[in-house]
Amino acid sequence: MEITKVDLYEYFGKKRDGKKRGYLYVYQPTFHIEHPATRIRPAMIVVPGGGYAFWSFREGEPIVLNYMANGFIGALLDYSIVPESYPTQMFEGLMAVMYLRENAEKLHIDKEHICAIGFSAGGHLCGTMATLFNDDIVKKEFGERADNARLDAVILSYPVITTGGKRHLGTIENVTHGNPDLLDKVSIEKQVTSASSPAFIWTTQTDDAVPVENSLLVANAYVKANVPMQLHIFEKGRHGLSLANNEVSFKTDNDSTEENVAQWFGLSMKWLTMRGFVIKNNQ
Repeated sequence: MEITKVDLYEYFGKKRDGKKRGYLYVYQPTFHIEHPATRIRPAMIVVPGGGYAFWSFREGEPIVLNYMANGFIGALLDYSIVPESYPTQMFEGLMAVMYLRENAEKLHIDKEHICAIGFSAGGHLCGTMATLFNDDIVKKEFGERADNARLDAVILSYPVITTGGKRHLGTIENVTHGNPDLLDKVSIEKQVTSASSPAFIWTTQTDDAVPVENSLLVANAYVKANVPMQLHIFEKGRHGLSLANNEVSFKTDNDSTEENVAQWFGLSMKWLTMRGFVIKNNQ
């Protein structure tokens, strides 16, 4: 396996202005007779959570490696946290999409099958990427390159979605930096349109941090916009389960909850395969 660190600001010729993050780590198999470079793979951008205040490692590399084991080129987004706020994180996420699409041939990526998966606040960031990629501020910032910014699919894992009554207060305060004028813009359920990226959404009914209504709100918005989506709500499970396996487990003795929630990964793979996220021969 080869891991390449990409400075997104340098690649796009943007000033950092003190920003310490904004890097993309691209994970590729080592190409040889068993992994021929003549084949192209879908790509998965992994966006960990942490309330825009920190970066959850449990929702980072373990996710990348699992999707790689299922035929993806992996990419881990090291995005800005506080004191940076919207639209900085969204710009970094969209730069990751544009970078992969612009370098698809070199990276052996199927440029028509690029997905991002986000957890909690990372799900909120992926939600902005999936719905606001064609916003005027994106076009102003990146010009014609913004034509490459749309995700082909998005996975929202116990996502922060709304700025309304069921919001996760810390995440919303951090992403808006307390600016009330941004509340509608970053309330994802209000930004879903017919152009939004298809979504796979999953959460638990007993999430103790981000209420299940967040996922219900965005799923309903997708239905109203007639955009493909799939929603899974597991009966029990705490917030932040990640893969819900032994690598990242919160599990206590005699607790089978996580084994049940762990189904989400296989379900996401079935959904992605149905949407054409498979290894192909490059002809």
